[in-house]
Order: sequence, then structure tokens, then C-alpha cells
Amino acid sequence: MKNQKELFQLPEDIHYLNGAYMSPLLRSVEEAGIAALIKKRNPTQITPTDFFSVAETLRGNFGKLVNCSGEQVAIIPSASYGLTSAIQNLPKDNGSTALVVSDEFPSGYYAIEKWCKINNKQLKVIKAPESMVNRGQQWNRQIIDAINDDTAVVLMSSIHWTDGTLYDLKAIGKKCKSHNAIFIVDGTQSVGALPIDVVSFQIDALVCAGYKWLMGPYSIGLAYYSEFFNSGSPLEETWMNRSNAQIFSSLTNYVDDYSIGAGGYNMGEFSNFNLLPMLNAAIEQILKWDPSNIQSYCDQLSQPLINFLNDNEFWVEVHDYRAKHLFGIGLPEGVDSQLVLQKLVDNRIFVSVRGKAIRISIHLYNTDDDIAALISLLKGILAEKR
Repeated sequence: MKNQKELFQLPEDIHYLNGAYMSPLLRSVEEAGIAALIKKRNPTQITPTDFFSVAETLRGNFGKLVNCSGEQVAIIPSASYGLTSAIQNLPKDNGSTALVVSDEFPSGYYAIEKWCKINNKQLKVIKAPESMVNRGQQWNRQIIDAINDDTAVVLMSSIHWTDGTLYDLKAIGKKCKSHNAIFIVDGTQSVGALPIDVVSFQIDALVCAGYKWLMGPYSIGLAYYSEFFNSGSPLEETWMNRSNAQIFSSLTNYVDDYSIGAGGYNMGEFSNFNLLPMLNAAIEQILKWDPSNIQSYCDQLSQPLINFLNDNEFWVEVHDYRAKHLFGIGLPEGVDSQLVLQKLVDNRIFVSVRGKAIRISIHLYNTDDDIAALISLLKGILAEKR
């Protein structure tokens, strides 16, 4: 796949290696948002059908992305909302321990920690290995080994959000099912850029914020809930989630049942007339690209950087346990991280610092020049150190 920078409007004088912080908008997504705003000028253009039609298309497109029916997809405002919706519907009698990985993103950690406290469960943290040698492989083994008959739920990100460590979701999901444990995954830092298959990985709930690798706007997201959750209770009782919601003349004929599948977990006002067309335009483009092609592009693009890092005593996870669109860099001994960060800012190279890692996150809008600029800066820092 060739570079896709022409589909974006990033300034030419920056090197944006920070998609994990927030994606830039595609031109098509920006256009969809502007068209939606203009449509609201005249409310007669928004019909009762519009409250549901774009949402159904969006749910179906997300289903194509993660291999599920659109009926099992819910529209959510944030990852924390989606995670809490799943967690509050966990069974109370299938184990006394919840598992998370160390330095899990706070939204997931806080939600499962609260559930454990309320339900007298133990929260067990699977810590990252102290040794950086074969770290990803060891960590995956520790996670899988920790799942047993006492495990009620495993909650984790699809990759580690600070350094891009790849988790073997298929093996973890298989182990969960063999012990009747629920498997909840925060896919925010990978879905859209890394292939995810909820069926093959036996994931019970997959939650994604929309403004990172789904390439959409802020404050909108999507979640897959397996049929296990179909009879659960949503966080809010909105009229739009009831089975008769599309019949406006009958809304006060109150009913007990929710929309089919995961429809009951949709947030209130889920038909957001501005954000939904934008997120749908983004996912349509991702489907055209295919996340596997995005991974391949990022892998090839980053190879000169990976070679440089390995040759100069930087730490970076090995290929098989490193996401190609997001990975952390550990600095050589004696290199001042604050100096590195300041020089990056001065040279308009945009990255993030998460945990102990300098986090690099790339996409199809990045070019060889972006990678060369980062390598050149790091070479200069090493020269000064010597």
C-alpha cells in the first residue's frame, strides 16, 4: 500500500508520529461533519428515519471491521461508558478474581476495581516482566497461566497502550472460555489499525473510543457485546433503546423489552447527527484500506527506525510481540529523557510519553521523511552524549 497523506490535511512542516494520542481527520470525515452541520440549519431536513438509519449503517460497518453482526454493536460516548456497561452485567458466581495487566488504562482499571469492591472480588494485576529480554512473550505466558477456575473476568487492552506490546488475544480468549471467565477487551489503541476478530478471539465485549485508530471525532465510540449480554441492563433508560422506538406515534405505549441484540446498550441520543456521519465515513475508509494493510505499511515504514534503535542500545519490543502502528522506545543509559522530549518539540516531531516509554504511533499519512527526521534527531542526541 502506498502512502495516503493526500487524504488528510496535516501541515507540511510537522512530523506527526502521535496517532495514539488522537488521529488527524480525513478530508472525507471533515466533509461529512460539515455537511451534517449544514443539514441542521433546516430541521425539516432531519426526518424520524434519520434518528436510526445512519446508526444502523455505522453499527453494520463496525461489525464488518471486527467480524460480528451489526445487531451486536452499541454506540457509546466513551470507552469508560462501554466498559462499565459490560462490567455491571458480569455474573457474580463464576469466580472470585478479576485479572488486569499492570499499568492498564485507567478507565478499565477503575471500572473493574469498583466492581471488585462492591462484589467482594479480588483484583489481581499481572505485572510486566522486569527483564526487557523476551518481555512480550513472558508477559503473555504469565497472563495465560494466571487464568483458572477462580477467574471471573479478564479485562485488558488489545495491545498495551503505553508501549504497543502485542497480546495473544486468541490464546487468552481460549483460556478464558475453558474456565468460564468473561473476556473484556479495550480495543481503543488498535481497532482500525490492527485486525481484530471477536469470534476467533472469543471476546465477550470489545470497547473502542472513536477518535484514535477509528479515525473519527471525539466523544463517540463503538462496542461489541456478545449474545451473553443480550439480556443485561443498560446504564441508562433512553426511549431510543426500546423495541418500539422507531414508531414515534406509539412512544407512550410503554414496553419492557429493549432493541434486539446489543441495541439496549446504545447511549441516549445515539443518533448524534453530527458525529455519526463522521465516524461512519472514517470506518468506511478503514474498510477500504483493510487494517492488515495498515499494519504492513507501518511495519515497512518503521523498519529503518527499528534497525537504528536495535543498533544503538535503545529498547524496543521484538517484532512478533510489537504492534506495528504503536510502539514504545526505551532510551539508552545516560540519555536524558527530558532533553529528548525538548528536542522533539523544537524540531516539530510529535510523539507521546506514556509510562517509561517514548511512544511512537504511525499511520498511512506518515512518510519516510517522518521516520528519517526522528532518526536524525536521535543520532544527534547520541553524538552529543559521546
